[in-house]
Amino acid sequence: MPATPQSPLARGPRRRIAAIGPVTVVVVVVVAVMLAVTPERGDTTRADRRELQSLLDRWSTAVRAADVEALTSVVDATAADLLDSERRRADALASVPTDEFGYVLGPALTVPADISDRYGTATVRTHAVELRYALAGVDAEATTEPVTVSFVHRPGGWRIAADDPIPGRSVTWRGPWDHGPLEVNDVETAGGRSLVLAHPDRAEFAASVRAELPDAVDAVSDLWGTAWPQRTAIVVTSTRAEFTDLVGTRHDGDDIAAVAISDAVDPGAAHATGQRIVFNPLAGDRLTAAGLRGVLRHELTHIATRAHTVDGAPMWILEGYADYVGHRTDPPAAPTGSDLRRTAPGLVADLARTGTPTAPPADAEFGDPQRSRVAYEAAWSLAAFVADRAGESALTELYRQLAAAPADTVRTDHVVEDILGVTTGELADSWGSWLRDLLAAP
Repeated sequence: MPATPQSPLARGPRRRIAAIGPVTVVVVVVVAVMLAVTPERGDTTRADRRELQSLLDRWSTAVRAADVEALTSVVDATAADLLDSERRRADALASVPTDEFGYVLGPALTVPADISDRYGTATVRTHAVELRYALAGVDAEATTEPVTVSFVHRPGGWRIAADDPIPGRSVTWRGPWDHGPLEVNDVETAGGRSLVLAHPDRAEFAASVRAELPDAVDAVSDLWGTAWPQRTAIVVTSTRAEFTDLVGTRHDGDDIAAVAISDAVDPGAAHATGQRIVFNPLAGDRLTAAGLRGVLRHELTHIATRAHTVDGAPMWILEGYADYVGHRTDPPAAPTGSDLRRTAPGLVADLARTGTPTAPPADAEFGDPQRSRVAYEAAWSLAAFVADRAGESALTELYRQLAAAPADTVRTDHVVEDILGVTTGELADSWGSWLRDLLAAP
């Protein structure tokens, strides 16, 4: 339907924003790793399971206490490399405040031949195991990660033989404490204690993150509201391997500054666990102060809103809203032509080649290396347009409703018309005109 004077897009003065410059492309992803396991039936008795769980309990206690003698008692004498890695893990974990850190025995798996052959006639078991841990002051409940553990039976009882994954069939999650010594710092944010974990070689960048974090939390709450924990845990990685371990292989590109992850989300209950922000090891060298500010606020927006979003929701609103928060100033203001050219140079170049957009960027564009930058910039500009013409409360309500269900053309049309008073096509036309006007201005 045509835009009318009653349409929110036809109301309100234009406002000005001071651009912060280009922000490295950022992707949000929920990391929910599922074990691909082949259970073994009948091989592990109840008595064995009790013994194995008791061994896991002793293992976790020894790691948390950095008790070398206890670690030596639970790791098989032939697994020297495992014992060394456990000592290093325990030393790194000692600096991390945890309310919980333990292992829960899961189903038995087919024992890999290279493990069984290594121990000859000794009885060997391999199990899926769940690591449960909670960062003190940050996690209201434990987060869970998958681990594969092999056990060998000795005359004195069961011992841990390996924690390596079975290629193609199971995984073993590696945490930041598996990648070297850690420096952990508390940061007081509006919701209480936040944590920044980093290795010594990233101390300077971690200090910049800590300094920026409280204001970033406040900036997100200023637009989204305070109904979220207003605290988080941030990991500054030192290597590509560590970044990959924490965010997964699909989202570990060098052009990604940071990723917001979680391990379990229940939008119906507005509940998410295991939320973290993980910085690429290259971020400290590539981000300006303004870039760090934008990236941190972008990712915190995903942390704040994640419990209200579902997988498959339209990427243009998920990423556009987060980028809008990342670029937002105090007081809020709309971009000028020079701001647009500085903040969205890829979009401006694309407009010169193809003309103004006729629809929001498609989900596939965000994952396309050739189109992702333009997709993010277009999504930001669309969010900025809605905020400029309809107001920030309308933009936030648009986000809340569109993020709550998988992308569906009919539903999107209904939500857009209900909140903005225009059809999706009219929204795109008005956005295009707005972009043309900005580019024609100084």
